[in-house]
Amino acid sequence: MNMPFPYRLTWLIGALWIVMDPIQTVTYVLGAAIGIWLLLIFLRSVGRARAESDALLDRFMPVYEVVEHHHIRVHAPASITVAAAKELNLNDSALVRAIFRAREIVLRTKPGGKLHSRGIIAETRALGWGVLAEVPDREIVMGAVTQPWMGNVRFRSVPPEAFAAFNEPAYAKIVWTLRADPCGVSDSDFITETRVTTTDAFARAKFRRYWTYVSPGIVLIRIMSIRLVKREAERRYRATGNTTVKMVPPAGEASM
Repeated sequence: MNMPFPYRLTWLIGALWIVMDPIQTVTYVLGAAIGIWLLLIFLRSVGRARAESDALLDRFMPVYEVVEHHHIRVHAPASITVAAAKELNLNDSALVRAIFRAREIVLRTKPGGKLHSRGIIAETRALGWGVLAEVPDREIVMGAVTQPWMGNVRFRSVPPEAFAAFNEPAYAKIVWTLRADPCGVSDSDFITETRVTTTDAFARAKFRRYWTYVSPGIVLIRIMSIRLVKREAERRYRATGNTTVKMVPPAGEASM
């Protein structure tokens, strides 16, 4: 019998509900919906992606296995945009909290404690990430080594001078940046990029399996975060009356 698609979908969800735990069923169905939504976003954005080079990221990870790059135009100077990005608090988003909770269910981990520090930089540093480099009012690069496929993941900072050469077995190395490039006097391009590489074949296989499950949620968080940064940066710029603009020269030496 040729059943209409909505009926087939209802039958499939019902079957999953019977053979699996209801919480797992909800998680898988939600994950599939998010995946389809992200695919539609990707298809709409084909042709608008652009190649990017980042000297600071290249310093710590010139060769990588996974990269996530997102950018958005912001009507605010680079200094305001970077400040808003560094102080972004993802815990304020109910959807982000739901994504983290879904990860806990899928990986069967203990719920994470609520972080009291404010802003993404403060929060990630509290989790173990380290600052690898920073250009004031323009860019900050964070990095850590970890085993994200473990249930209760731990992040370990590595000194900037040792990060590129780190090669202890069974680890994934991750770097990410928050960056704003000036576009005239009152606009900027906000960019966030994450790169991942692994130290051996064991870690590579583990990470690829892990990435298959979590990448839709991570991409969704990135998409949400750049929009939140845009909204907050533009709000801050409007609050200045558009009269105080800090001009930032082209990127120079980074502080480390």
